[in-house]
Amino acid sequence: MGGKEGEARVVALVIGSERGLCGRFNAAVVERAERYLAEQTAAGAQVELVALGTRVRRILRRHQQPLAWSGALSVTALPPYRLAFDLTRRWLTRYEEREVDAVDLVYNAYRGSARYGPTVARLIPPTLPTPEADALPWPPPIIETDPLSLYARVVEQWATVSLYGLLLDSAAAEHSARFQLLETSTQNIERLIDELTLAVQTARQQTITREMQELAAGAGLIGPR
Repeated sequence: MGGKEGEARVVALVIGSERGLCGRFNAAVVERAERYLAEQTAAGAQVELVALGTRVRRILRRHQQPLAWSGALSVTALPPYRLAFDLTRRWLTRYEEREVDAVDLVYNAYRGSARYGPTVARLIPPTLPTPEADALPWPPPIIETDPLSLYARVVEQWATVSLYGLLLDSAAAEHSARFQLLETSTQNIERLIDELTLAVQTARQQTITREMQELAAGAGLIGPR
């Protein structure tokens, strides 16, 4: 992606769902993505928008948000680790070649049962944990591998695991929202069944009472009303 000199070039991955029946899950993450795009535009950044999930892709296209790339998620299983590895490796290569300056993720973070929050997290450049001084091993380990190659491998693995963790976090939020929605629907259906059953029983009792009154009147047991 070509940008002007001094203009930040950012890849933004929006993570949604492959299936529906999860309430405002996809709409909420799209709203957060559009606020993020407005913030980046105001800051003078050029954003390359990509998406994971058929449902969120449809909403973005309906909102006329151009996508540089989009992918599908599994319908019956959790996101594969290979997906996180391939995406991370592609982005790290572009980062090393100075084609992009950062990679951000927009997703719904799991907040508990049936609760989630649209969140923005930076994946690249990765922020590696800094060990405490007293936690450093002594004596220092002997590393025979080229330190630069080893560091590149650690960064790649760290970014991949971070992305995979966020994919799982989004999947947990999605399934939690869907479970709560279906649970509420089940309760509503059960209540509706009870109401309809009571209405049918009442109508049946009224019909039986009327028929008995008609039989009694025909037999002369009671006078006409």
